[in-house]
Amino acid sequence: MSDKLASRHHLSYRWVIVGIVSISMLNIYGIRHSFGTFFPSILAEFGWTRGSTAFMFSLNVILYGLMAPFSGSIAARWRAKTMVVLGVILLALSAVGCSLANQLWHFYLVYGIAMPLGIAFAGVPVLLTAVANWFGKGRGMAIGIAYVGGGLSFSMALYANFLISALGWRWAFVIMAGTLVVIVIPLILFFFRYRPEKSVVVNDSPVTANQATEEITLTSPYGHLEWVQILRNHRLWLLVLTQTLYMGIGGYMLITHQVIYAQDLGYSSLFANSVAGLVGVFIAVGNCFGFLTDRLGRERVDTFVTAVMSLAILLLLLQKDASNPWALYLYAVGFGFSLGLKAPCVTAGVADLFHGRHFGMVNGLLLAGMGFGGILGPWLGGYVFDVTGSYTIAFTICIVAYILACVSLWIAAPRHAAKLAKARGIP
Repeated sequence: MSDKLASRHHLSYRWVIVGIVSISMLNIYGIRHSFGTFFPSILAEFGWTRGSTAFMFSLNVILYGLMAPFSGSIAARWRAKTMVVLGVILLALSAVGCSLANQLWHFYLVYGIAMPLGIAFAGVPVLLTAVANWFGKGRGMAIGIAYVGGGLSFSMALYANFLISALGWRWAFVIMAGTLVVIVIPLILFFFRYRPEKSVVVNDSPVTANQATEEITLTSPYGHLEWVQILRNHRLWLLVLTQTLYMGIGGYMLITHQVIYAQDLGYSSLFANSVAGLVGVFIAVGNCFGFLTDRLGRERVDTFVTAVMSLAILLLLLQKDASNPWALYLYAVGFGFSLGLKAPCVTAGVADLFHGRHFGMVNGLLLAGMGFGGILGPWLGGYVFDVTGSYTIAFTICIVAYILACVSLWIAAPRHAAKLAKARGIP
């Protein structure tokens, strides 16, 4: 293959990678993000408190976060494709295990411990690092499109609700596991590549794919550092804090409790899950606007989405009964779109500063932050409700978390990546 043809192949196939990652994320995260749909059915059958039941989701998120840095690092050194396949198999077996659970500790073991191990090896730590490996310029747009699948995974609540209504929650877990295996494993085995392997053309000169990846890295001021030096960088920990606050605490608290909150207002299960599904759809729509973060800056876009998120949650809190269904749909549009657009603000911002040979570890640390927040968010929402009989305080905490996350991103300042790189003598 000539150098120009190799370059064209690289430029076109990287979008195939984006598509594979997006479809895979839809199915990999669909089971976890359908928890709010399974939540009322599990509560109804066993009669446990909301706090103790929601803790299985918190446990899932924290263990996923703890494993993410390790899986990201392993993928850079081992066979990423094999990791993803093994992760999918473990995730599917965990979902089947949920269908057999009869005690709360069963769910803690299968949903809270085994399932996140599978997600960590099959999900974002490996998949989004692969996207970053294929893109330099336009990274925000590419990551945003790849995140579409993750956004749409929230709409899997509708699929789960259909299965639960038709067959019960136990069979719903089994069928979702089968769907995951049938769709994702062939895609990964036959089409997924962790990084480009053929030669490409950069600045009109033929180079190897590894050299091209390094050229992408050189745009990042800290991408060339050793992992110990990266861990000492305050900007990394500010970005981890951003993810902890916005997705771990705020995002997962709302995702876990929004369906049962709508049912408490008097809406039917179908309507409540349609709102959750609409959130997922507009998360995907927000992901598609990731290119705005390339053009306007990560922090500016993040400020906008933080304002919209806060207004959407305030609208939700103003609802006292089932007389204003339009308000819940408006909440779903505003919250979903903002949550979707916030993802590339943070992930692309991290890549701006730290993309390099240790980016898998860095991306994993970001997810670890989400995990630490995630162990608090879902449980706290349930605990506050158990104590006060209301979600008012819990959802107000979400708004505060989003505002603090925005402030943290501004201080981390991915907007200064080019200036910092130049100061370090990086062209």
